[in-house]
Amino acid sequence: MEEKELNVNEPATEETKNEKVNVSKLTEKQAKKMLKEVLAVNEELVNSLKTVTEEANKYKDSWYRSAADFENFKKRNQETRINAYKEGKIDAITGLLRIGDSLDRALTMNLDDKTREGITLTARSFSEILESLGVTAINPVDEDFDPLTQEAIMQVPAEEGETAGKVKQVFLKGYKLGDKVIRYAQVVVIG
Repeated sequence: MEEKELNVNEPATEETKNEKVNVSKLTEKQAKKMLKEVLAVNEELVNSLKTVTEEANKYKDSWYRSAADFENFKKRNQETRINAYKEGKIDAITGLLRIGDSLDRALTMNLDDKTREGITLTARSFSEILESLGVTAINPVDEDFDPLTQEAIMQVPAEEGETAGKVKQVFLKGYKLGDKVIRYAQVVVIG
């Protein structure tokens, strides 16, 4: 590029903005005016940069919040799905427990040997399925009464050699899934 003398009194055009200025030929007044223009442009650029930086930080902060909200949503949704699965499993198992109750009642009846053997095998298979699902039976005969897993439906006076507070008979077995009681055992307690 060739150096030209710049007329500072004329407004700068696109052509003159990119041209080199011979600073040695500028008067002090022209140099001051040019410096003011450069400083004004610099101030505009600095202010523009501040504005853009603030906007970028605002969008970045908004993005971080959105990402955190989404992570929290995923965790809540995961917990909801797990709880829904557990509750559905409990509902299904609770419905099936009546079959086990019927098998237990059938085994208390007078049956021929073949029928008793068939019902016993079916009851064993039913128990194995419950165990594979993580269900354990609550059958507390001769144990201390526990209100956390048992429901006392009757109290009978203690006979000779019996201890008060013990379970004498179980009318209906209870069941637990893990640590959660899904059905309380219905029992007769010695009073």
